[in-house]
Amino acid sequence: MNRLPNTTARAQAGVMLLEALIGILIFSLGILSLVALQATSIQLTSDAKYRTDASLLANRLIGQMWASGLAPAVLKTKFENGGDEYNTWLTSVQGNDEIPPGLPGVVAASSGVDSTLPVVNVFNDGRVEITLFWRTPQMATSGANSSHRHQVFSQIVRNP
Repeated sequence: MNRLPNTTARAQAGVMLLEALIGILIFSLGILSLVALQATSIQLTSDAKYRTDASLLANRLIGQMWASGLAPAVLKTKFENGGDEYNTWLTSVQGNDEIPPGLPGVVAASSGVDSTLPVVNVFNDGRVEITLFWRTPQMATSGANSSHRHQVFSQIVRNP
């Protein structure tokens, strides 16, 4: 009968070490999950910044269209891609130091963001469609779904 307690102690040898290792494993998985969550949060914040910049850029152009007071036919010639007002707006946005690098559609070559110029369509009834495309540095450089797109629709009308 004296051997029974000795056998039990030997059977439990190393159990505390095993419990500690399992505890460390669970703790490590929790920490790794928090790190992954933080990385995802930073990426989503960056994406939101680009969407906000795209919205501000489009709204700025629409504001200039409204302020011009031009008829839709004249808006079409002046504000669509290649028009005088479009080029003036694009130059002013590209040269504005207050706008952070990476602004969709007007990107400095050194910013690391690949982009195309905004596409502006003005229809004869005064409808305006502005489409901005951009690709962040983290995105793939090729493929059909490798760029973000932001579209803004507005109606520019004049009072008679």
